[in-house]
Amino acid sequence: MNLDEAVAAVSPWGPHEVERDDGEKTIRTSCGNVRVDVLLEGAGESVTAVELWWPGEGREADVRVLLDGYDVFATPAEDLFRRVAERGRTADTTEPEYPFVPGVSLGFTRRTTQEVPRTAQGLPVHVTSVLVAGEHYYDFRPADQ
Repeated sequence: MNLDEAVAAVSPWGPHEVERDDGEKTIRTSCGNVRVDVLLEGAGESVTAVELWWPGEGREADVRVLLDGYDVFATPAEDLFRRVAERGRTADTTEPEYPFVPGVSLGFTRRTTQEVPRTAQGLPVHVTSVLVAGEHYYDFRPADQ
């Protein structure tokens, strides 16, 4: 979908803004209190990915973001990744703050400056964002398989 179609798709959710940077575009909006970034990368001609962001410290999501029925922002990240493995995929955690699922192009962020529960390795227990894209989106990152 192009920029105009993407703006039309998110407009019913409320206010939005379009950021432009070197030809790339990002539509920033929210669905409830979950921030949504619609990315038009590269030449900025069409949507390449959609990223959903955790509402933040002390805020409950009023919209649920589900992966196989599990709330992405309320389920511990390691449990989410275990579910991915149960479905025959691998969550690549080579970059622990930015794990992804190769071939499915689900990317996660496990980074925040907010005061949240953390693992022994210092990572947030829960993911702080999930990115959904086309099958080959993460091909530039070699999979740890």
